[in-house]
Amino acid sequence: MIKAILIFNNHGKPRLIRFYQYFAEDMQQQIIRETFHLVSKRDDNVCNFLEGGSYFEVLIGGSDYKLIYRHYATLYFVFCVDSSESELGILDLIQVFVETLDKCFENVCELDLIFHMDKVHYILQEVVMGGMVLETNMNEIVAQVELQNRMEKSEVK
Repeated sequence: MIKAILIFNNHGKPRLIRFYQYFAEDMQQQIIRETFHLVSKRDDNVCNFLEGGSYFEVLIGGSDYKLIYRHYATLYFVFCVDSSESELGILDLIQVFVETLDKCFENVCELDLIFHMDKVHYILQEVVMGGMVLETNMNEIVAQVELQNRMEKSEVK
């Protein structure tokens, strides 16, 4: 199960945070800081998985968690998952999410995440809800987003 999805820039500023497990606000902030610290100091040519260890036991309360991430341009996309999730499956899910954002925003960038937060959250909800993967077909996700956009435009008239 997916426990959290974190997107932050190269300077550690959170651009999208979604926790699917309850953590107090101060604990969430600590998780964000520590996660950025762990992921950002890794070299680009090492694997994109971080498993278990003392970090997860102290912060999250379990050692069966994994961080799976991808670094695109100025953004880190990090998924915190439990041991039941496939690392390669989550990497593929991150790729689908990023490509969907690219299609919806025509070359997504950090500013799109900032100024269109509602749309980004909607896209994420089409992909993952409650920590479970709903859809991985990019064309289906884009079709739902376009349908939502048409509905919003028809309500404005």
